Amino acid sequence: MPTLRHAHRLRTGRYSAAGQVYLITTVVQKREPVFASFEQGRIVVDAFRKAQQEDLVLSLAWVVMPDHFHWLFELKDSTLTCVMARTKSRIAVALNRSIGREGALWQHGFHDRAIRREEDLQAVARYIVANPLRAGLVKKIGDYPLWDAVWL
Repeated sequence: MPTLRHAHRLRTGRYSAAGQVYLITTVVQKREPVFASFEQGRIVVDAFRKAQQEDLVLSLAWVVMPDHFHWLFELKDSTLTCVMARTKSRIAVALNRSIGREGALWQHGFHDRAIRREEDLQAVARYIVANPLRAGLVKKIGDYPLWDAVWL
């Protein structure tokens, strides 16, 4: 992940296209594991659902890790910057209220990658949902509660 002094480069060349599928990753400041509990992780899931209800995105796959999330979605009539600003803000406000926390939650910016080939979608989704396995949090993905994918 880029250092703070390079965070501005995350925006260089960013292009938002309706109908395009994107893999988004964003990280909590200082990698603080604020989503280690199921209840706090559900705050992120609720924000994903709200973005879909508002017709900003069509969620395809996601995983909430203790200190970051990966989210695969099709962008609707919005921009990546708008979707992420709303989502990160919603999560920060709800989490801070939930645990009596104050201040900024997220590192600046986010990483995005456009998925250009439809045949890559399921492979990317498998990568996303296997994150808890690679991190050693569980032995099988079914034991981890904070993930979903439309194909599974």
